[in-house]
Amino acid sequence: MINQNTIALVTGANRGIGKALVSALLNAGASKVYAGMRDTSSIGSQFSDARVVPIALDVTDAGQIEAAAAQASDTTMLFNNAGILDFGDILSAPMAAIEKNIATNFYGKLSMARAFAPVILSNGGGAIINTLTLVALASMPGLAVYNASKAAAWSMTQSLRASLAGQNIAVHGVFPGAVDTDMLVGLEMDKSSPQDVANAIVAGVQAGDEDIFPDPMAASVYEAWCADHKAVEKQFAAM
Repeated sequence: MINQNTIALVTGANRGIGKALVSALLNAGASKVYAGMRDTSSIGSQFSDARVVPIALDVTDAGQIEAAAAQASDTTMLFNNAGILDFGDILSAPMAAIEKNIATNFYGKLSMARAFAPVILSNGGGAIINTLTLVALASMPGLAVYNASKAAAWSMTQSLRASLAGQNIAVHGVFPGAVDTDMLVGLEMDKSSPQDVANAIVAGVQAGDEDIFPDPMAASVYEAWCADHKAVEKQFAAM
């Protein structure tokens, strides 16, 4: 449960879903939210609530992760949200782009989970919430680099859930559809607002949902995927 005893850390908190999650957590009553971001200089203009504590945090930097775990040693919930998106077909995208997406979207989340699981455990338990993506379930060719990194993170999320079973740490996977963030600027499609998605994530955590589909597109596609995942795969492959 998210309440006055909750002390959360949100990665990628400077924009998009991460920024909205900070607000959603404060509205839910969290007593403190560590806002992890690579550049903390703008924190004052983004969050005026004294419960928000900025942390300089690049999830690809082992030293910064270690320092964050020491500074935020009272954390009970990790919102593993930081991510990047590069476009490209799996056969033609530069290897550097693939490596960059894997480094942030997979290794970054894994490294944060490994650093903070002992912290959360020492504080009596809590939760780890990994922001994944709807297209981890079925890949769109133009997003193949991003798809692959997030699909790997989905598998890691399941492994993490199994490893932490019985240790009072819940593990949630979040599968947003199209969200109106900087990542999708220029793509014309129906998009949900980051705040609506963040509010739905918090509600899903409150409800104990292991897999959270926080917007209408995500919920609709997941329903279709459950009914016939091969049909959804073929539909996405044609996009």
